[in-house]
Amino acid sequence: MKLLGISGTITGTKPLVVVQKVLDEVKKNHPEIEVELLDLKDYNIQFCDGRNPSSYTGDTKKVIDIVSSADFYIIGTPIFQGSITGALKNLFDLIHPKDFRNKVMGFIATGGTYQHYLVIENQLKPIAGYFRAFVAPGFVYAHNDHFSSQNELVDKEVLDRITALSEEVVLMQKALKASNSSFQYN
Repeated sequence: MKLLGISGTITGTKPLVVVQKVLDEVKKNHPEIEVELLDLKDYNIQFCDGRNPSSYTGDTKKVIDIVSSADFYIIGTPIFQGSITGALKNLFDLIHPKDFRNKVMGFIATGGTYQHYLVIENQLKPIAGYFRAFVAPGFVYAHNDHFSSQNELVDKEVLDRITALSEEVVLMQKALKASNSSFQYN
């Protein structure tokens, strides 16, 4: 099983820090699971223009292939202007919905106000619902105050939520795999 962590921004590092922490927890506690990190900053991704995803080339095709081949996901985004990043929305638009179907998603967001956690409930979870993905019940929201001046997570509650989310996505993915597709949407 492959868990893909996605840092859904082309600027800043806080989502990357949190996504990496979740991946590290999974590696530490479940060494049988392959983990991979996709940092959107590392790729020159074209804007989705409605064509078949298989017709893209270069970095865009590479990213589509990486995302499509994963079994489950940890997806992180900063919150800008009360919303997910355009880069993450573009990524969602580039992936065929069937490639997310029946896969587990765990969400992470970072932001500058304590109310921005609502973006997970009001934007990310509905997107996952459209894809017919399974969403971990917990999530991680990290406010700027939860980081040190060196951009390290220092808040114990956030670190505890990271551990909990890492366990939830693994437990859900293993249960789905063991069920031999009986929980899957058609």
